Amino acid sequence: MGTRTLNIPYPDDLPKSLGTSPEKFEQEIRFLVAAKLYEMGHISSGRAAELSGLERVSFLENLNRYRISVFNYSLEELDREILESKDRAEKAS
Repeated sequence: MGTRTLNIPYPDDLPKSLGTSPEKFEQEIRFLVAAKLYEMGHISSGRAAELSGLERVSFLENLNRYRISVFNYSLEELDREILESKDRAEKAS
């Protein structure tokens, strides 16, 4: 699989006005794009971590900074998980 690069122009003074360096600003933008794609369910946490340039655990730990849940389930998936858990609990007792 190949790799492409996305260039996003921004004003030279933007990182400084946000109290950061250009390198940290660009890293945060990478993280935010990856986190949003993950939050929307478009990519897995592993792929999002890869896109952000972080290890998977670090990516997941950093989601909390932006109030993004590590658990990325739809309501239907949650309902199914709850029902399956109840079934397993009943069978075990």
